[in-house]
Amino acid sequence: MMQLAGKTALITGAARGIGRAFAAAYVREGAQVAIADIDMDRGAETARELGTAARAVRMDVTDQASIDAAVAETVEAFGKIDILINNAALFTAAPIVEIDRADYARVFDINVAGTLFTMQAVARHMIDRGEGGTIINMASQAGRRGEPLVAVYCATKAAVISLTQSAGLDLIKHGINVNAISPGVVDGEHWDGVDAFFAKYENKAPGQKKREVGAGVPFGRMGTPDDLTGLAVFLATGAARYIVAQTYNVDGGQWMS
Repeated sequence: MMQLAGKTALITGAARGIGRAFAAAYVREGAQVAIADIDMDRGAETARELGTAARAVRMDVTDQASIDAAVAETVEAFGKIDILINNAALFTAAPIVEIDRADYARVFDINVAGTLFTMQAVARHMIDRGEGGTIINMASQAGRRGEPLVAVYCATKAAVISLTQSAGLDLIKHGINVNAISPGVVDGEHWDGVDAFFAKYENKAPGQKKREVGAGVPFGRMGTPDDLTGLAVFLATGAARYIVAQTYNVDGGQWMS
């Protein structure tokens, strides 16, 4: 039996990478999925690949009008939103003395404000509908600790963990379960960009940092987007209804909390 049959999900940053893997897993489990992304070409391509249960929706999480329009379009197309995955995010890195204020503002705008105000917009729909729902925020092991070159990104993901706790405690009275997933190092396009930052600041050859962090994972390798999908499906099912305001590590044993 499909675990998400009859459900509708809105997934931000779903045109590629982890978001795309979530969308594919949800479609396999019977859900209809709005592929929300600022890149409509990639979003439309992903939706075509996933079939008629998927629909591309343009969303810029830094623009409230765009968030509201994407939520409205999803509701118009599918009739409701049962599940939100806040996946859209941006990575940055620099030594403390080189952090740029504009870069700081941009990363916080996407990773923190984008998560908060997309969550708010979908929660309002869920409250008005009166049937509860599931919100899954994407944190990171970077939000569990500091890193010398990653102060801004670490701070944004720590904020996501905190927002998940506060929103979870506030929204559960409406039957809305808010939790988060905290990945470790996940291979893909995202980590190619991360590797480039470390190549610049640590004077490493391209690909060297990626090999090093992969070797340091207790499981024995970097994660893949598909390693995260099982928890994303579980948290959206009734079996997780008593789980509130938690952040779960899915990182091959890198962090224990």
